[in-house]
Order: sequence, then structure tokens, then C-alpha cells
Amino acid sequence: MIDVLFDNRQDIMEITEENMKAVENAVETVLRTEGEEGNFEVSVSFVTNEEIRELNREYRNVDSETDVLSFPMDDEFDGKIILGDIVISTQRIIEQANDFGHSLEREMIYLTVHSMLHLLGYDHMIGEEKDEMRSKEKDVMKELQIFK
Repeated sequence: MIDVLFDNRQDIMEITEENMKAVENAVETVLRTEGEEGNFEVSVSFVTNEEIRELNREYRNVDSETDVLSFPMDDEFDGKIILGDIVISTQRIIEQANDFGHSLEREMIYLTVHSMLHLLGYDHMIGEEKDEMRSKEKDVMKELQIFK
């Protein structure tokens, strides 16, 4: 079982019930494809470029906007494994969807999948790790039947 807690701290993009259900489905699909079982909790926050830049500066010493940040916790509370927090810039969802020519929901889901893999310990800083993470992202997106 997975609980996805949503926090919408922006007003640039409407986050619909359908969007939240799609994000929940993406989170569940990542856990399933990774063979993870149990009671999990993840929080997903939608923020502005300004807020994600502040978080990036504070936690990563990178003074720039980014599309998504992952804050792994891997803690247990009240019988749930708390995987951590996903913070997504809705401005970057819009920009990147336009740049890549796909839907806003597809970009939102891709960023969720990408961040979930970070919460599970994957990274993309060096070639081999990057290739593995990209392959897993593609597998999950294919499983979700999201292509454009």
C-alpha cells in the first residue's frame, strides 16, 4: 500500500484529481517494477521556480532552478516506510513539455518516476549509473503506456 501526500504550493498550473491519480499510479508502478512491497509513504509537492531554486541552493549548494528535487528519508513511522519527498517545479513541467513536444501530464509523470528512482537509491552522475537509471525510467514509462 502507498500513501501519496500532495502539497500544491503554486498557482501556475492547475493540479487536477486526474493528475494526482496519475502521479499515484506512477509511484505505485515504480515500486512494483522495483519489487518493493510494504506500506509506503511519499510526499509530492508542486512549487514555483523560485521555491525550487531556494531549495536547490539550500540543500545542494546549486543556485539555479531545476525541474525536480528528491529528498530520500528511508524512515519508518507507524508501520509505514517513509521514502521521502518529491518537489516538482510546475513552471519547468510547462517549459520542458513545450521543449520536448509532449503533454504536461507526461512531463509530470516522467519527473515523478525519475524522482522515485532517486528515493530508491538510483543516481545518474556517472555513465553506468546514468544508463541504468535511464533504462529503468523507460521501463516504467512503457509500463504506464505513456509515450507522448
